[in-house]
Amino acid sequence: MNLFNRAASLRRPAPPTDLQPPTEPPAFAPAARLDPGLAGLTGDWLIDPAHSRIGFSVRHALVTTVRGAFTEYDSRLHFDGRDPSRSRAEIVLSTASVDTGVEQRDAHLVGRDFLDARNYPRMRFVSTAVRLAGDDVYRMTGDLTIKNRTRPVDLELTYIGHVTDPFGYDRVGFDGTTTINRSEWGLAYNARLAEGGAMVSEKVRLQFDIAAIRTVPND
Repeated sequence: MNLFNRAASLRRPAPPTDLQPPTEPPAFAPAARLDPGLAGLTGDWLIDPAHSRIGFSVRHALVTTVRGAFTEYDSRLHFDGRDPSRSRAEIVLSTASVDTGVEQRDAHLVGRDFLDARNYPRMRFVSTAVRLAGDDVYRMTGDLTIKNRTRPVDLELTYIGHVTDPFGYDRVGFDGTTTINRSEWGLAYNARLAEGGAMVSEKVRLQFDIAAIRTVPND
């Protein structure tokens, strides 16, 4: 889709600074503290599709869970290690790229009962607010658009760590999850079971296993 700039260059992050725990346990849980070592991660990042997964899971027929992922997407990320509220993210996914490992099921998902990829080829998430929710945990609020319907969602992101790889690129990892009610976005397929209940659960868990590379725009 070539929506965003993909050029990357090495920038070595400042080494993380470990925070020392208090000598005595507090009477109540302390407020979340921002690791000062994260300041070196401030900048623009691009999701690495080869080492990331943007997926989903949903209960099927009450007794099992179907898992899948979107294999084509573009991203634009900015992380502010000094002030997380200034961080932002945008991800645009190709609805036709859904992959559950079963061709017939994938065809159903991209059809009119669900994503209707022919008429709605893109899904989009754009962050609207970010805050520190706990040590290494962030709460990202954003607008999720599916089938031209836009609704707010809250995404919980856990910071995994950062490294400089053997090729000199800075890499950072986050895991994120949120649960949505698919019918609120027009994914209204509702076949029923003889025993009662839906063939496909209304609740869908979205999962973001992100490995990102620091990037800079072309000159």
